[in-house]
Amino acid sequence: MADPYSTLGVARSASEAEIKSAYRKLAKELHPDRNKDNPKAAEKFSAATNAYDLLSDKDKRARFDRGEIDGEGNPTAPFGFGGGGGGGGGFRGQPGGGFDTGGTDFGDIFEGLFGGAGRRAGGGAGFGGFGRQAPPQKGANVNYRLAVQFVDAATLSPQRITLQDGKTIDLKLPAGVESGTQMRLSGKGQAGPGGAGDAIVTIDVKPHPHFKRDGDNVLLDLPITLDEAVKGGKVKVPTVDGPVMLGVPVGATSGKTLRLRGKGFTGKDGQRGDQLVTLQIDVPADDPAIQQLVDSWQDKRAVRAHLGV
Repeated sequence: MADPYSTLGVARSASEAEIKSAYRKLAKELHPDRNKDNPKAAEKFSAATNAYDLLSDKDKRARFDRGEIDGEGNPTAPFGFGGGGGGGGGFRGQPGGGFDTGGTDFGDIFEGLFGGAGRRAGGGAGFGGFGRQAPPQKGANVNYRLAVQFVDAATLSPQRITLQDGKTIDLKLPAGVESGTQMRLSGKGQAGPGGAGDAIVTIDVKPHPHFKRDGDNVLLDLPITLDEAVKGGKVKVPTVDGPVMLGVPVGATSGKTLRLRGKGFTGKDGQRGDQLVTLQIDVPADDPAIQQLVDSWQDKRAVRAHLGV
């Protein structure tokens, strides 16, 4: 069974922040969208997600560290009963219904596993009957992947997801959402004796044909015409919140970046980033009027002097 610490590549003493950082790094590296021709990457991505799910839950991590559950979150048998034979490490029956532990005192082990109820009234190390049983297990968690459009992620638009029981839930996306972000829906997993498990929803933010993300900022290359660049003026610009008017300065050049404040993603601090608009002058290749203009005019500036040419 895979060790979640090894899967994430962290030490058993790793902090919550170190575990989260390791998972994010793996999620970005192994994301299916980046590895469409590598099916093993999807398997590793799923394994990393499961490992993070276990280690990010303080209770589950503690139970795994104590050996009560395995890397999949399933209960582990503390000892291997049976096996037969007179030797070996198994328990051997004694007259009177007790167990011969081969001289080894298992009392401390039982005490650690069962809260001290493993010792017999007489102080022996065998099974005298447990005074307290382990609590009933919850049902298994269920993992979901939710594709979220770029604009919806930027504006934190509510998302609807259909669970395995056919019910739909409207989700409120968290601030700072990005691909790999996980949301836990308590009690929406599989049913179990100790109650239902949880639904773990992993977010997958889809790419946009025009916008790109840089931290909490949104980047956009905006084509403008030659006359708009020379004269300046207002031009319509798309944003994640809808079109707005942007002022282009007189004599604008390709590569100039303008800022639209508060038109980016909402960060974890609740503040929105900006949209950075990079101007790209689009000059037609076969416009006779422009050809006639440049035939009668020449820019004599040394615009490449700073490059040493």
